[in-house]
This record gives sequence, C-alpha cells and structure tokens, in this order.
Amino acid sequence: MNEWARKIREGDTRALARAATSVENRDPRALETLRDLAPFAGHARTIGITGPPGAGKSSLVDALAAALRQQGKTVAIIAVDPSSSLTGGAILGDRIRMQQHHADPGIFIRSMATRGNPGGIARSTAGLVRLMDAAGKDFVLIETVGVGQDEIAIASLAQVTIVVLVPGMGDDVQALKAGIMEIAGVFVINKSDLPGADLVERDLRAELPHAAIVHTVATEGKGIGELLAAVEQVHAQPRHAIDLPRIDHLGIAVPDLEAAVAFYQTLGLAASHRETIEAEQVRLAMLPAGDSRIELLEPTAPDSPIGKFLEKRGPGLHHVALRVPDLPAAVARLRASGARLLNEPREGAGGHLYVFVHPASAGGVLLELIQESET
Repeated sequence: MNEWARKIREGDTRALARAATSVENRDPRALETLRDLAPFAGHARTIGITGPPGAGKSSLVDALAAALRQQGKTVAIIAVDPSSSLTGGAILGDRIRMQQHHADPGIFIRSMATRGNPGGIARSTAGLVRLMDAAGKDFVLIETVGVGQDEIAIASLAQVTIVVLVPGMGDDVQALKAGIMEIAGVFVINKSDLPGADLVERDLRAELPHAAIVHTVATEGKGIGELLAAVEQVHAQPRHAIDLPRIDHLGIAVPDLEAAVAFYQTLGLAASHRETIEAEQVRLAMLPAGDSRIELLEPTAPDSPIGKFLEKRGPGLHHVALRVPDLPAAVARLRASGARLLNEPREGAGGHLYVFVHPASAGGVLLELIQESET
C-alpha cells in the first residue's frame, strides 16, 4: 500500500482531499491509490439525489447528512456543480450551502465540475465514489447538477436513486416520465408544506402505482427519517426486481451454420433451437450461454439481409438483442429521443414482439428490442 492510501485508511482528511483532486485530474497516482484501496471498498451505501432545478436537492442532502450523523454514520457528499464558463471548475454553490458541516470530521464534502459531461455527473464521479467508499465512509451521497430529464447516469453509480420533485410542477411530471422518472428508487416530494403536494403524488401514482413516495420539508428536517427508511427498504430489494433491460442474445452472421455450431460445441455450447425463417431468408441456431444466448445466422439467399451483411462486412456481430419489460414504452422513449427505428413492433421467431433500432442510433451496431415474456 502506498503512503497516500495508508494515510487515507488512517483517516487523514488532507490525504483524502488530495487524492480526490488527483482522481478528478486523472493523475496516474490516483489509479495506483484506488488499486491499493480496492480491497477496502464495498462497504458504503451510495445514494444518488437528482431532480429538476429548484427542487431543493442540496437542502435534502444537507438534511440527510445531518440525520445520518445523528445515527453515528460517516458521510461523504459529492456535489456535482455546473462548470464555470471561465475556468472550467465547479461553481461551488453546494459546498457554500453546507457550511454547517465544515467542522464535523465525520462529513467530507467535495464539489466537482461536470466539465461539459452530459448526464448530470462528471466523468470522474465514479472514481470519487470508489475513493470515499474505500476511505471507510458509511454513506456516499451524490447530488447531480439538476439539468432535467436526461440526467440518468446517476443510476449506474448509486445503489438507490432519489428523484426530488416539488409542488407546482404541473405537467412537468409527465414531461419527466421519459427520463429521470424511470430511474427512481424513491420519489421525494420536497417542500410538501406548499399547496399541490398531494397533486404531485396523485400524478406519480397514476404513472407509477407501486412507487415509493415520501413527503419532506428538507429545510425543517421533516420526513427525513421516513426517507431513510424508504431508502433502506428499496436497497434491500433484489436487484432483479428493478425493471431493467437485459441481454437476450447476440446475433452473429456466419457463412456456414454447421461449421459455426461445431466450433461452439467445442466450448460446451450446444444448439437448443434451430429454425429456418423463410420471410427473412435465414437459418438460425440458438446456443444458450448463461443467462443469455448466441444466435448464429446463415443466409439462405445472397440477397437476403444476412447475405448482404456478409458480403459487405464479412462474418461477425450482426446485432445485439435486449429484452425489455415494456416494449411499447421503450419504443415511445426512443421515438421521443429521435432514435431511428427500422420497423414497428411485430411478431418474430418464437412468437415474441420485437423492434430493430438503426445502428446510427445505437453506437454503430444494430439493436433489437424484445418484449419480456409474461410467463
């Protein structure tokens, strides 16, 4: 263990602050320190707090930190602020608002700039989360910029994501549905002492009847205990209970189906299903591989889609198929984002509903979305 990592494990706040700066600047020393500290990570509870501007996210983070300290927990706050147009650094509004915690050694506050990164967090946020976790913090609270419905990157970092809303949003609840609304583990209706809090909950219930919803007045500490209880309840749920897409199969174009099947058999993968689809002029074999599958595709005619793919690109990955819990909703979100769809949802092999997304919208690879079976 290098000296930096040792000091951090000993509770040296200055060493932690210097390491945080190093992580933000992508200093090679930071990578070494993170590697040395890796065995100590995995303890912290990571909570993301996001929502539209003006919802009171900073006040909520402030109240959560105070409540956790009353329980004897240590807390790291990562406040992602907008970047200054002049210096590129963070506009430190969040750290200024949290000055009441300045003298508390059990709370470490770090403001960082987005530096133009979309999604409401900075590129180095994940490294800071790992650093705070390995430093022994019990909770890591990540407050995003609050830019709106595209702010969903936090879901990949936080174990539980809190989406903060306020009364008076009106149709904004509907507008947010296609973005941050779908990553929430817990919804907080903050400033709930204002008129309209019940209407916000009603709108949420109409769209998400099983959502966890908590009313708070963060500036007065009201509802914070209930919020922490809801976070614990959501965190205790199995990860698979959250409706996320999963890989169904990888489609691979091959010139000789039998030769390809024989190759994968040497790896212990046997074809569980074979089929010829006349309409698409293709023969296929499905090979189960763990929780997903490999789909081998051989054209039955040179002018078929797979035949043209082989002629242009040669054998290789043809498409990635994701199974989604609600295909119509996924299609609606894609259309709203401007993605290019190649067909309307239709029935495919095996009776499932599917739609294809053009490679130009999916990072250069053909993407297939499949409706999750209800059985």
